[in-house]
Parts: sequence; C-alpha cells; structure tokens
Amino acid sequence: MPGDSPGRPFRRLWTAYAVSTLGTWLAFDALPLIAILALHTGPAGVSALAAAGPAAGALLAVPLGPWVEFRRKRPVMVAADLVRCASLLSIPAAFALGLLTLAQLLVVSVVVSAADISFTAASGAFLKSIVPPRGLLAANGRLESTTWLATAVGPPLGGAAVGWLGPVATVLADAASYLLSAAALRRVGGREPRPAASSGGRRLRARDLLDGWRFILADRALRPLFLNTVLVNGLIMAVSPLLVVLMLGPLGFAPWQYGLAFAVPCLGGLAGSRLARPLVARFGRHRVMRTTGVLRACWPLGLAFVRPGAAGLAIVMAVEFGLISCMGVFNPVFATHRLDRTPADRVARVLSAWSVSSKASIAALTALWGLLAAAAGPRTAIAAAGLLLLATPLLLPRSEHAPMPDREPVPDPA
Repeated sequence: MPGDSPGRPFRRLWTAYAVSTLGTWLAFDALPLIAILALHTGPAGVSALAAAGPAAGALLAVPLGPWVEFRRKRPVMVAADLVRCASLLSIPAAFALGLLTLAQLLVVSVVVSAADISFTAASGAFLKSIVPPRGLLAANGRLESTTWLATAVGPPLGGAAVGWLGPVATVLADAASYLLSAAALRRVGGREPRPAASSGGRRLRARDLLDGWRFILADRALRPLFLNTVLVNGLIMAVSPLLVVLMLGPLGFAPWQYGLAFAVPCLGGLAGSRLARPLVARFGRHRVMRTTGVLRACWPLGLAFVRPGAAGLAIVMAVEFGLISCMGVFNPVFATHRLDRTPADRVARVLSAWSVSSKASIAALTALWGLLAAAAGPRTAIAAAGLLLLATPLLLPRSEHAPMPDREPVPDPA
C-alpha cells in the first residue's frame, strides 16, 4: 500500500546510512589494531582504549540529547559526519608524520563515540519526520538489513585491507564514508522547519539533561523495553572479548575461523530483518517483539559449551546464527515501537538517553566480566552471562496496549 512506503527522502537517508555503516565495519577494531601494530601497545593500553573511549564519549554526549532536540536534525547529522571524518583523518596524518600516540587514539575514540550518539539521536527524529507512520517498520527493516550486511562483509574486507595496505588504511576508508554520508544527507531535499521550542533561544538547563530518562521511565511500555535492551546488549557485548580469548587461545582456532564464525551468521540478521514486516502483519507487533525477545535470550548460553575443532566452530556459528536472526527481527520492530511511543518533540532526547545508557552498560559489564573471567576463567564468565540472559525476558512488556501517559511526563519549562 502507498502509506507503507518510506518514501523518496528516506532513500537518501538510507544511502547515507549504508555508506557510513559499511565504513564503520570496514574499520571494525581499527583503533586497537593501530595501537597494537603501529604503537606496540600492551594489553592494558588496548583495554583502556576499547573501554574508556566509548565510556567517556557517552558521558560527553549526555548534554547533546537536549541540545540536538532543539536544532534542525539534518544539519546536526551532517556536522556529526564531518566531525567524525576530521577526527579520523587526524590518525593517518599523525601516523605519516611519526607523531601518532595512544593519547590521540583515545581522544579520537571519545570524539567519534560522542558524535555517534548525536547522529543517532538526530537521525531517529529525522526519520520520524520524513517517513509516514505506516512506513516506519519498512524503513527500520531496511536499516537493520543494511547493518547486518555491512557486518558480514565489512570486517573480512577490512582485515584484508590492513594486511595489504597497512594499519591506517581502514581508518581512511571510514573517514571517506562519513564524508560521502554528509554529501548524501545534503541531497535529502526539502527545508526542515526549526523546532518551535528553540525559536526563543531556549537555554539548556541542568535539569534538561535528564529529560530523556524521565520520559522513558514514565512510560509503561518504554520502561521495561529500556531495561531489557540495555541489559541484553550489555551482557552480549561483555562476553565478546572473552570469546575471542577462548577461541584464539585454549581452543586453538585460527583468526580466519573466528572471523568466519561471526561473518556467516550475520546473514541470519539480514534474513530476520526482511521477515520483520510480514511477521508483524500476520501476528502483530507485540507478539513478534515478545517472541523474538525471548528467543534471542536463549542462545548465548550455548557459547559456554564450545569445543576445539570443526564441531566447536559449528556450535559457535549455530548459536550466533540463532541469536542474530532473532535480533534481526526484534530490532526493527522494537525501533518502530519506540518511535511510535515517543512524541516528535522528545525523540532526540529519548534516543540519546537510550544510547548513552547502552554504551555505559556495555563498558561497565565488559569490565566486570573481564574481572570475572580473570578469577574463574572465560568459559565460566560466558556461562554466567548466558544464565543471566535467560532471565531478561521477564523485563519485556507483558501487555499489548500500554496506554500513553495522561500528561506529558517531561514538560518543557518556559
């Protein structure tokens, strides 16, 4: 039906997203690789780069959600792309001059992380403004399928580029992708109206920093989803470095086998994202979201039973395929539901708060699970995360139609 189509402006946004996402996955783990290969950094420095950068970026992004809310979204997205491009270009420039340091990599990681959150907040609000309500699920499904396709092909291509062209090659590609993304966004067309709340020169107040969280926690449908997704994402990502240690260490898998084990299952995410829309049409949004939300929590425990050899590799691929397929269905349905529940003048704050919480949760749980693995071994830590994930479906919304709040939970002060 015509109302179900995302429309022409979305296709420009989709192009920008596809280009920058492919660049991001081409440069997957590029900064730690540069730290190891070019700066000969030890495990402590690499761990600090991997955890501290995104955590500090999330903290820096806290005031950006309210700030983005009262700005035109497309210029914010273009600016975020250009900031990411410029900060990444500083790395090959410093490398060529022999001036690259771990401190610079850390600063770039912080800046890129904060710009990521700002872009996500602005793009969600912009998406809601240019796509008809009935087209949101189709739009989110296309964005999700793009993510999984880039995840499947980006890291292998990026690894080959590092081997052929050196450690900064993928950073250059990532910087170029943000420049192309900014150019595509400029071509979306139309004049975006200035948000009404900012017309009087509204100043950011300290209490405004918590607006996004107040709205989420006041909404009966968003609150359980928020707790569920933040915890699930944190636990899944917390075991990722432990699985690397287990597979490449005691289990003796080659790096290419590790890459294959995670690239192939991403095709399940691509298939799941394509199935989201017809499944919702047949079974309803709530049933699809709850079913896939339960199923995605059942898979990660299987990673604790990985063994050496082909059978172990098959277990990893089967577990990851099941997990990613469920996520491929769940994510666009959840993203659409979140946009539908959030008024247009709250989207940037809500998405910013959600992203900040997710990044902070991932950083904290990754550090905590690292300590657990050091004390009890990586396999035990992976099993503990899997067991906790089995309880996360209890946080999913139980009712299909939670009413909207009777009043606005986050009033805009005059």
